[in-house]
Amino acid sequence: MIPAADKMRILLKSAGGFLTCLLVLLLLSSAAWAKEDSATKLGNTYDRLKIFSEILSLVETNYVEEVNMDQLVEGAIRGMMKTLDPHTSYLNAESFRDMQVETSGKFGGLGIEISMRKGILTVVSPIEDTPAWKAGIQSGDKIIKIEDQSTLDMTLSEAVTQLRGEIGTPVTITIFRDKVETPFDVTLVRDVIKMRSVRNKLYNGDIGYISIRSFAKTTTTDLDAAIVSLEDQGITKLILDLRNNPGGLLNQAVEVADRFLDSENLIVYTKGRSEEQNMRFTTRDTIKRFRLPMVVLVNGGSASASEIVAGALQDLGRAVILGTPTFGKGSVQTIIPLSDGSALRLTTARYYTPSGKVIQENGIQPDILVENPAPKTDLPESVEEKPDENPEKENIRKFLREKDLTRHLKGKSSIDVGESSEEKVTDETIKQMEQSKDEADRKEELEKDPQLKYAVFLLTGWDVMKDMLDSYPVAGTKPDNRLTLKQHN
Repeated sequence: MIPAADKMRILLKSAGGFLTCLLVLLLLSSAAWAKEDSATKLGNTYDRLKIFSEILSLVETNYVEEVNMDQLVEGAIRGMMKTLDPHTSYLNAESFRDMQVETSGKFGGLGIEISMRKGILTVVSPIEDTPAWKAGIQSGDKIIKIEDQSTLDMTLSEAVTQLRGEIGTPVTITIFRDKVETPFDVTLVRDVIKMRSVRNKLYNGDIGYISIRSFAKTTTTDLDAAIVSLEDQGITKLILDLRNNPGGLLNQAVEVADRFLDSENLIVYTKGRSEEQNMRFTTRDTIKRFRLPMVVLVNGGSASASEIVAGALQDLGRAVILGTPTFGKGSVQTIIPLSDGSALRLTTARYYTPSGKVIQENGIQPDILVENPAPKTDLPESVEEKPDENPEKENIRKFLREKDLTRHLKGKSSIDVGESSEEKVTDETIKQMEQSKDEADRKEELEKDPQLKYAVFLLTGWDVMKDMLDSYPVAGTKPDNRLTLKQHN
């Protein structure tokens, strides 16, 4: 007679063997199904390619006029790209060469960064001191025609080709702008576009200001020089201006963020379909770090690489983000050269901030919302701006403008010089006059730029704010609310 314990062991062994066999059968079946599914998909693809070749042959032999086969194939490729996102495109050999010229930092054009939004050619931002900037082209403007040709059926690369041309030649674009009743034409003269990446200034004697217009090859080198210059002038706070920055090189954005963060921090990461597209970018120990209080300025023209910097500094509590929501371009494009000299610009991944926020479509939401008034432009007489339909907003703007005007710049110190030093008095007087002019220029800039003005105001009271935040009962806590300001001059 078999003991009960031995019977149980035999049953468990039998059950284990059965389960193992069942698991193997399931795995084999799954593999077979996956193989069959893959083969089915591959078969379907070949069937569709067969149909494509049949159509191509029919068009070549039966179309009413003789066709150019190269154009037909390129048109088919472009049509395929249009079924994907607007940043994926085919670059023929000429367009690929143009793109390589553009990344060199000097090219002929109008000076606007453009993108496709919901199939509409949209201005991301104008580049400062370019024909587009001087003509008053704004972030968010929709280009609906180029030389009377509709842009609705154009790809991004086709539009870029249309907008570029010989230096000194004109091009007319038709703009549709929010709050403007009807589209209007703007004629621009193409010019050499030179990218000036970094600028710096000083406000109120101790507030440094650095503007990054784009992320080019020399951005971090120029940034380091700007920081050294401002540190030599004794700054204690910093404003980093990323407004109307359309992006640029990812490695430069990572390098810029690295300079303002502590070591061993995640800056940005990407996720794609393949493992090779999943990347993480972190701070490095060898970077010299800048640790002063910061405000970062952003707006709807801040895109891509500039959103990466703003998102990292915001997520890691390193800076206050001030302005308006950013553009929301958070996808990775990989340029893949092809055998005939053309190339494929393929979207391969999405960007994520350190906390996991998706930049694509969402953008970066500022901590403090401050709107700048739209710059005044010389529109055609027939074009009238739509009135603001929300009177409550107008009342808020008026109230905040009145309150904000109470802020003032610091006065200059007087210099006591003896009468015997006539030559020295002259030199000092000249120096005083130059300083006075600089202060007047800075004050005028602030009056025209409410976002910058508020950033300076915020940092001027930084020490008071710090004492207040440090006084909270629980260290590191603060009220969870956003301050919203809408201002007009």
